[in-house]
Amino acid sequence: MGYNITMLHADRPFLPPWLTQTLWAALMGTVVALAVALAALAGYSLTYQRRIFPGVHVAGVDVGGLTVEEATARLDQALTYPSTGQVTFTYQARRWQANPINLGFALDNRAAAQQAYLVGRGDGLWARWAARWQAHQHGINLPPVAVYNENRALAFLDQVAAAIEKPPREAQLALQGTQVIAKPGSVGYVLDRATTLQRLRAGLPLLRDFTIALIVRERAPRIAEPGPAADQLRQILAAPLEITLPQADQDDPGPWVFKPDQIAPMLRILRVESGPAEAHFAIDLDPQPLRGLLERLAPGLQRTAANARFTFDPKTHQLHLLQHAVLGRRLKVEASLTALRKAILKGQHKVALVLDLQPPAVDDHAKAKDLGITELVAKHTTYFYGSSAARIHNIQVAGSRFHGVLVAPGEVFSMVKVLGDVSLDAGYAEALIIYGDRTIKGVGGGVCQVSTTLFRTVFFGGYPVVERHPHAYRVLYYEETPSGQIDSRWAGLDATVYAPLVDFKFKNDTPYWILMEVDVNPRYRYITWKFFSTSDGRQVQWETTGLQNLVDPPPPKYIENPDLKKGEIKQVDWAVKGADVTVTREVWRKGQLLFQDAFKTHYLPWRAVCEYGPGTEGMPPEHPDPDHPCRPDQGD
Repeated sequence: MGYNITMLHADRPFLPPWLTQTLWAALMGTVVALAVALAALAGYSLTYQRRIFPGVHVAGVDVGGLTVEEATARLDQALTYPSTGQVTFTYQARRWQANPINLGFALDNRAAAQQAYLVGRGDGLWARWAARWQAHQHGINLPPVAVYNENRALAFLDQVAAAIEKPPREAQLALQGTQVIAKPGSVGYVLDRATTLQRLRAGLPLLRDFTIALIVRERAPRIAEPGPAADQLRQILAAPLEITLPQADQDDPGPWVFKPDQIAPMLRILRVESGPAEAHFAIDLDPQPLRGLLERLAPGLQRTAANARFTFDPKTHQLHLLQHAVLGRRLKVEASLTALRKAILKGQHKVALVLDLQPPAVDDHAKAKDLGITELVAKHTTYFYGSSAARIHNIQVAGSRFHGVLVAPGEVFSMVKVLGDVSLDAGYAEALIIYGDRTIKGVGGGVCQVSTTLFRTVFFGGYPVVERHPHAYRVLYYEETPSGQIDSRWAGLDATVYAPLVDFKFKNDTPYWILMEVDVNPRYRYITWKFFSTSDGRQVQWETTGLQNLVDPPPPKYIENPDLKKGEIKQVDWAVKGADVTVTREVWRKGQLLFQDAFKTHYLPWRAVCEYGPGTEGMPPEHPDPDHPCRPDQGD
């Protein structure tokens, strides 16, 4: 089999001639139509080169075919809402009206015309022709361009608010003297500006008249009622305040009464913020006036605890109550102030002070055996023959201060502390005392008879002496024997006290209490001091050097006394030689030396002193007799 192959030449067409002609004609028609369309579009653009394309509206106003200036003028003429529109505000039966322009609302018509001009002139060929087509076929309505100054609207609302708003009135609470002034508060009203402005922002762009019902809100006062504070004030001032002293004795001061008109100035009405929108009244008290009262009372109310005083019956070994125990106390100023403030603010009218109480170590019901008081362990007597009635009286007064007093184990006993004030008010009389280089009349003469007797009781009882001061010169009272004679062996065993500087102290170094009894016998001119306790077997050995280094007294001294009559002479001081003396003591117990001590005394020489009345003959004498410097008037 063989094949016939036909060779095609490139210069010969593939399509039939008739088909080629048809296609060519269609192509040429398309080109012509496209050219015509392009020419038409170009002509449309050229026609509205400086004008707004047809179909464009602003707020319903047709501005198509107009220039920007022409469109602005048309809009100015058509859109008069800012100046002719009405916005009505209502509240209850009242009405307020305003043009939008007065509320800060205006239209920028030129800006709106410029936005209309830009329709169909955006970026992209297709977008531009689509916008032009949309405007031509269906129309495009642009919103107006508004300018809104909300501050002008707010200023208008402020004017409206001035006719509506009312500030809330706060409750009142005050004091006029003791009268409580209490008034309730009232509700205020305030325009809700924020909501009103929000409604304006929504309504004005619609370019039509509208009405806004104003919202007025109540504003409550921060304090609506005086509340319980007013009742609290009335209760506080309803009656006087009585301040009492707990466990008061008959001689204690008080009560202290404050009338309402004295309390009222102390009260303070406070405003207390209890939340963002709430407050309340509170009542407080200025503590300073009460603090001043308490600080003035404190020293007088302070009382040192004191043990009960007893006497001891050696036969029954029982204690007999001599003086009740004293409960110690101290006013607690701050605690009392707190209690007063709390009670007053609660409306209470009787308040007790707060005391710090210190019970005594030994109360009224103490038993002798519990205190270790079983027997007489020390006793000493001194004599005061020739003493004046005033001196004897002072010895009795001073001695009574120590009668029945207890000394605790280990205690250092201070005589001055128990003796207290030596004065006329304390019951003492004026008698002769040593003052400087003279024996003169003073309050308390004779007290040293008591201190000397205690010193010797301690000395011979074997108790340690902590503090002792001798007299400046020999006082012969303290060297008297039961028969009234002078025994210099007792020199150097005297002790003086002068409150509060010069004291006599000793220590109870035993495990037992000491009960002191002091017996003053004015008839027989003696004072006896006794210690009741339990003996631990201690014994005392003592020696004295006797008077040494004797020094003669200076010559007598004569003093004119205008209180004496002419010819009257009186001796007020007697000559005594100066001397040194040392007394030593050893205290033993069961053959062992507990301690030893020495008491050194330096007595000054003492001159005789005579007083005489003015004009007395022979005074002062030219050659006085040292032994008899004046008439034999021994005085006290």
